[in-house]
Amino acid sequence: MVLTEEIKEYIDKSVLCWLATVSEDGMPNVSPKECFNYFGSENIIVANIASPQSVKNIKSNPNICLSFIDIFEQMGYQIKGKAEIIGKKNSLFLEMESVLTKMTGGKYPFSTITYISPEKVKPIIAPKYVLYPETTVKDQIESAKKTYGI
Repeated sequence: MVLTEEIKEYIDKSVLCWLATVSEDGMPNVSPKECFNYFGSENIIVANIASPQSVKNIKSNPNICLSFIDIFEQMGYQIKGKAEIIGKKNSLFLEMESVLTKMTGGKYPFSTITYISPEKVKPIIAPKYVLYPETTVKDQIESAKKTYGI
């Protein structure tokens, strides 16, 4: 599945994403991730900085859900798909690491990367846009800034 330019723009605008995984015994886990990006036109990568539960879950069950939004616009995407853990021995690791290290400035070491292959994509839209269709992105940004005291 190809990531559209709009999806890539929202990845660029999002400060965090939330990665949902499921353990071997079916227990869900959601973990915020600060260092993530698209890789090529079809995949998303996430640095495993402090992610032991996510890594363990993906190794036993590759099904994931990743969500990210622009906190001011309150729009973004939910992506469901399969993930695999990429270690330093993988031939693509250095290229992926380079993309993610630019984001961290090398301040957060990581030895594995979650490599996500999207299968389903769904927009995330704040309820205000649906309940009040006259709401513009500008209105939503102003409202969010007021709420956050910015």
